[in-house]
Amino acid sequence: MRRLRRAKIVATLGPASGSPAMIDKLFKAGADVFRINMSHTSQDRMRDLVEMIRQVEDANGRPIGILADLQGPKLRLGTIRDGAIAVKQGDTVVFDQDPAIGGADRIYLPHPEIFVAVEPGHTLLIDDGKVRLTVTKTEPGRITARVEVAGKLSDRKGISVPDTTIPLSALGTKDLSDLEAALEAGVDWIALSFVQRPEDVAEAKKLTRGRALIMVKVEKPQAVNRLTEINEIADALMVARGDLGVEMPLEKVPGVQKQMTRLGRATGKPVVVATQMLESMIASPVPTRAEVSDVATAIYEGADAVMLSAESAAGQYPVEAVSTMSRIAQQVESDPHYREIINGQRAQPEATGADAIADAARHIADTLDLAAVICWTSSGSTALRVARERPRPPIVALSPKTETGRRLAAVWGVHCVVTEDAHDQDDMVDRACRIAFREGFAKPGQRVIVVAGVPLGTPGATNMLRIAYVGDDDIAD
Repeated sequence: MRRLRRAKIVATLGPASGSPAMIDKLFKAGADVFRINMSHTSQDRMRDLVEMIRQVEDANGRPIGILADLQGPKLRLGTIRDGAIAVKQGDTVVFDQDPAIGGADRIYLPHPEIFVAVEPGHTLLIDDGKVRLTVTKTEPGRITARVEVAGKLSDRKGISVPDTTIPLSALGTKDLSDLEAALEAGVDWIALSFVQRPEDVAEAKKLTRGRALIMVKVEKPQAVNRLTEINEIADALMVARGDLGVEMPLEKVPGVQKQMTRLGRATGKPVVVATQMLESMIASPVPTRAEVSDVATAIYEGADAVMLSAESAAGQYPVEAVSTMSRIAQQVESDPHYREIINGQRAQPEATGADAIADAARHIADTLDLAAVICWTSSGSTALRVARERPRPPIVALSPKTETGRRLAAVWGVHCVVTEDAHDQDDMVDRACRIAFREGFAKPGQRVIVVAGVPLGTPGATNMLRIAYVGDDDIAD
């Protein structure tokens, strides 16, 4: 099943899409990766969903990626008398560590890490920013703040501290348990929430031990400030625009999105743009014009993937949302300006053999108008380096490892086929040509370029390219 677009689609599963039949419909409509949100999914349900996805994968004969999205630590207020108190602009609110029921005089904040880290002048956001306060005084176990934006302070509502780096791991007790369960179930990607520093990513990678790749959800200003360092350790980035829009001024979010897509492109790391992309399709069969423009902007920017959240998880039109997103991507990629923009963002190749080969393969494929770039890849690194170059012809990745094919489902332009490893160079070229024909990427008489590492099966050893003709004999598989 060949996609007619390069950008990938991530669809979140939920009550509206949690059956094998619906997952199959979403895949056929265009979903390349399925996201399981562990904030709303039990471990048993997660295992059931993974099994359903694998059934759809087997039935369609194409690798499908699975992304398990960890909840991350949740910072919340304590219990408040009568459920809530109203605060006006200019009011003073005191937070302390006394677990007694709170009221107008004081409110319990059960997070000692905040008391250690917050300073006068820092902002406190309650209930996704509906109430905003500024810290005026800090004492041991006590924070005094002034209300800047009025509203209600309610029981157990979330609190965020955008100006403060909290000495708290990105992996809480629930996350550690969910992470191990997801790895045992065989997911391909782990989305890591609440990342503030590179060490948070390093901790997760140490626990996964290569059993899945780590996609960092950039949702806090602290992560934006250390984005380059975080990106060096991460396997992919997600522009978590919802939380970013709470913790930093909304008008800054588009710039962060552009910064992240360009950083990911320059370093060969996949970037997923997420949150409210087709939000109106939760209840409407068609999106707004602004939403279409928003998705198109992400595609023009060269994002590897765009993501649906509630639209596919709980909306009334999950299949329509996926197919709409797919059509938008196809239209953008057929626009002559698209190629100009993509080429204009190309970064210089790094001083490595793999990057030099990938850059040369793109240049040759574009110059000779070849039918496809065929990558033999064990770990996926060859396909990632070629995808970084954004060649005009399609990218076909051939891998003996099913998990590699599933991970590459999130990468721009890569169509992965799981096949046994080549026996020698002649077999490598012959089979590449046959598969390119079988998958609909090349016709007899057309040429393809084959990129690989020799000796075969050596991860990361991209050092060879070869131009090959697809002959009449390649029609016979």
